[in-house]
Amino acid sequence: MPNIGCIQLEENNKILKNIQYKKFKVPILGITLILGTIIVALSIVALVKINKKLHQIPDKSEKPIISSKAIQQSFDSILGASIHIDEVMSYLNEFQRIATANNGIRADSTSGFHATMDYIENYLTANTNYKVTKAIFRVRSAALARIPILMSSINGTITNHSFTTTPSTTDFYHIQYTASANFTDYVELTVIPNFGCSDDDWRNASASASGRVALVKRGNCTLAEKATLASKYNAAALLIYNDGQSPNRMAPMFVALNESNNLPALFLSYQVGQRFADASRMKPGNVRILINIVRRNESTSPSANICADTPTGDVTQTIVIGSHSDSVTAGSGINDNGSGSAANLALAVSLARLFRTSAYAKYKYRVRFCWWGAEELGLLGADFHVKQAKNSSIVGERLSDYLINLNYDMIGSPNYIFAIYDGRSANSDTPSQAQILAKSEYRDFVRSYI
Repeated sequence: MPNIGCIQLEENNKILKNIQYKKFKVPILGITLILGTIIVALSIVALVKINKKLHQIPDKSEKPIISSKAIQQSFDSILGASIHIDEVMSYLNEFQRIATANNGIRADSTSGFHATMDYIENYLTANTNYKVTKAIFRVRSAALARIPILMSSINGTITNHSFTTTPSTTDFYHIQYTASANFTDYVELTVIPNFGCSDDDWRNASASASGRVALVKRGNCTLAEKATLASKYNAAALLIYNDGQSPNRMAPMFVALNESNNLPALFLSYQVGQRFADASRMKPGNVRILINIVRRNESTSPSANICADTPTGDVTQTIVIGSHSDSVTAGSGINDNGSGSAANLALAVSLARLFRTSAYAKYKYRVRFCWWGAEELGLLGADFHVKQAKNSSIVGERLSDYLINLNYDMIGSPNYIFAIYDGRSANSDTPSQAQILAKSEYRDFVRSYI
């Protein structure tokens, strides 16, 4: 969920997965899920510790509902002991069964995705007393009608750049939600200095971006921020290229812009992008580009989010725990993100069981467990939820009612490390107190338990 919290447990190269995805079967994940269990424990500790930390914030309007002794007891043992690997594995097996029955995938808007959401919704309804809601939203098609064309002219030499589905052999990929383009002639390229992340970068280009194809290196800000600036400065198209900082940052990447993007946009390999940059710097106006991109006729398909709220706790002070439920189109998504979805489900159900007993004190704060749709298409489900919350005047549904968001994604990754993102690198609109709270809780856990 963007713009709420600062925890994103996600692989740095996740945006490559649509091309390089490996289909993880449940039996292969047995060892990996041991790691997943540890990370589930981390999520448990995070929930309980954050509840404890938030509980310590002075509240003059009401008396505490939960004692510090009960909090400490729950932190020490009860919630963690209530979750078992067999239960989490049963959820993963069900996700794999759903994928197998639906052409091997659970990608957004497919029958496998909707079966996954039905399973989560029905399981929560049958096994908790939470308020379970499903929010339907529409997703625009981003498919192309045919293979895109990228041609360049350098010193009058024409090159027709290759497009394949293999990262090591293709020169470029189209960026999801690119606009269509049909250049009738070659258009001059301009190189945007630094990373194209600021107005100064665009103003300091050797040639104005207006009416030209803008070339920008990957890094330092989001692709959406680069695209927004490209539109602001009236670029004819946007070419982003990899930065070549390591062997796995040479090939082009399959990435997405926002649905609202109105620019033709391609992602180039480091080699092609650097060749364009060097030739352009050697002689301004020396590089000219021809692009042809044809989108299919616009259509929309349904997606959904599911949220389940604890029946107790202050609705104006809500802890959100989220995970996305869609896979990529290349596999069943048992790691990405069956692992996060299963952990979220186990945590939600276990907490519901404990809240029905007298041995476990109820939290002062409402907990909202959510499963997002269309994450693989650009965080669309979480973005839809945030926009709805920003516009809501209903108490408990407003963005201001959220204290923190914890996002669990790919927590069964076989190439794991125990690490924490630095809160200082969070988006500038993330409140500083959110960065400090979330970062400190995870940091303390890693130091104490790993």
